[in-house]
Amino acid sequence: MSPAARRRVCSVIAAVTVAVLFSAVPALAHGFTSTVYVHLASPQTGHVRTELQLEYDLLVVSAADAGKDDTLFKAGTAAFENGDAAEQAAALDAHAGSVVAYVTERFRVAAGGAACAPTRDGGFTIGRREGVPYARLALDYRCPRSAEAHEVHSELFPGSEGYVRDSKTIVTYDLDLKSGSTALDAQNRSFSTEQSWAERFWQFFRLGAEHLLGGVDHILFLLALIAGSRRLREIVLAATTFTLAHSVTFVLAALGLVRLPASFVEPVIALSIAVVAGWHLWRVWRRRSHATDLETAGHGRLGLDRAGQTRLAVVFCFGLVHGLGFAAALGIDQAWSWTLLWSLLVFNVGIEVVQLAIIVAVFPLLALLRHRRPVAGLWTTGAIAAGVSAMGLVWFAQRVLGI
Repeated sequence: MSPAARRRVCSVIAAVTVAVLFSAVPALAHGFTSTVYVHLASPQTGHVRTELQLEYDLLVVSAADAGKDDTLFKAGTAAFENGDAAEQAAALDAHAGSVVAYVTERFRVAAGGAACAPTRDGGFTIGRREGVPYARLALDYRCPRSAEAHEVHSELFPGSEGYVRDSKTIVTYDLDLKSGSTALDAQNRSFSTEQSWAERFWQFFRLGAEHLLGGVDHILFLLALIAGSRRLREIVLAATTFTLAHSVTFVLAALGLVRLPASFVEPVIALSIAVVAGWHLWRVWRRRSHATDLETAGHGRLGLDRAGQTRLAVVFCFGLVHGLGFAAALGIDQAWSWTLLWSLLVFNVGIEVVQLAIIVAVFPLLALLRHRRPVAGLWTTGAIAAGVSAMGLVWFAQRVLGI
């Protein structure tokens, strides 16, 4: 290869790597989005019991800012930095007025169009979700009259506050002789228990699609699969294997049979990106001047050589861990979460549609390039794999070190 050609190749690799790094910046931002978890039940007519779980540090700064309560901010922040759950609960209890006012002004329940009046039921408790402390708050809503339907409205932690881009509220309910679940966000602030099946389907389908599009780590994992797949059969098998694997852990998490801490799941997801992308680089390096022969290799089981079959096994194992990451996005971390199981499956459909769309958009272009210009195709997939692997290693180090 001539010096000019080498410089062009290096420029391409640098450009791709920089693009990947910059595209990944939002995923590294702490608190970029937040999730609120809510369960509503009606123990008797005219009474709605609500249990909310809210990200602790975000609740502290938002409530303190809204209520101009500087002492809440100081006490709550100190408790957060100390990592003491009892101290965190005490800080919220000492400033319950500001905290409850913030929540009830932004989370409302109505019956038949008439607002229900909230009162706090008990003190705050602290738990953990996805590796961060969450505050649990119970509210009793007394409604002026019985109604055939209840309406719920959530504007908790909006992007306009400036602390997060936005938040979503995952709601499960057992009201009006109906059980179900829904997702509220900036585009859909309210829902009614009279909500149709199609409306609930669309909400979780869209949530799944947005989760994959907003999750740079999952997109990079998919790009690593595409870059390392030489033929349509390979990417179909790889994508199907990934889908089956994360669907398995979806269901197991909903049944309460698998539960791993985010401190394990998140670094492994980052490592999976680096390994799957690095796999392609290793195969290219191993063959060196015969690397373009990879385009025609593979006549074993499933039309794959031994390395291709091993790659599928690796993808399946990492897919299991990605499934736990997807399940965490919907709060599927409690045993027998049957109410959310249907919604989780629809969420999964949204993920798969976006995944398929990315494959359809990217793989044919790479396949055409590799067919017409084998060397250029090899360098292009190598550059993609190098950038993706580098980003995976950066994330892995950050997540292990807690940076």
